[in-house]
Amino acid sequence: MKHLMILGILLLCACGRSVPDEARIVVAGDSIMAWNRSGGDTVADGLERRLREPVGDVSLSFARLIGGGGGALNIPSQLNGVVADWVVLNGGANDLSGSGCGCRVCDSVLDRLISESGSRGAIPELVAELRRRGSRVVWLDYYTAPRYAGTSCVAPYRILKERLDRMAAADQGVIVLDLDSVFQSDDLSLFSRDRVHPSRQGSGRIADLVAPVLIR
Repeated sequence: MKHLMILGILLLCACGRSVPDEARIVVAGDSIMAWNRSGGDTVADGLERRLREPVGDVSLSFARLIGGGGGALNIPSQLNGVVADWVVLNGGANDLSGSGCGCRVCDSVLDRLISESGSRGAIPELVAELRRRGSRVVWLDYYTAPRYAGTSCVAPYRILKERLDRMAAADQGVIVLDLDSVFQSDDLSLFSRDRVHPSRQGSGRIADLVAPVLIR
């Protein structure tokens, strides 16, 4: 039964995933980006409305940076063959939660995602590949969800943010945006009932943060 439920979620989230030929912006990543797809209120949907232009969307719930079977559940694979002026993406939460780390600081997983210097690991490798294709990159750092606020679960993400900032500092074509700058963990209107994923309003808040960066 559990496997059928997961399959149903994947099929629902996969619906509508595409990259229009004329899109200069593509969104990729995990469920934070893909949430609210059934109602037409993903981050990509919000960007389309704000910028009044087509935006590609290859994001998918449960996606990871490392692993994921080499298909759409692997974030680098989501972007195979994608060439765009801008790529807006996130990732890492499913790698941390799916590695048995729980809410501990998992140095080995963090190091595989991005080294302390911000120059090595799955994230810098993906970003470097996108930059080679000519894309500028907006990486969205995670907000603090109400379910985890005030717990030890926040610590790995603080380390991740520090390393992402070091990566971005080395390349003017890479921008890291901190979702905690527009999300408050005690404002439940920004979150779905699970108190982790964004509500429709929350996805709109993300689009509001990103859109000014992408204006022609």
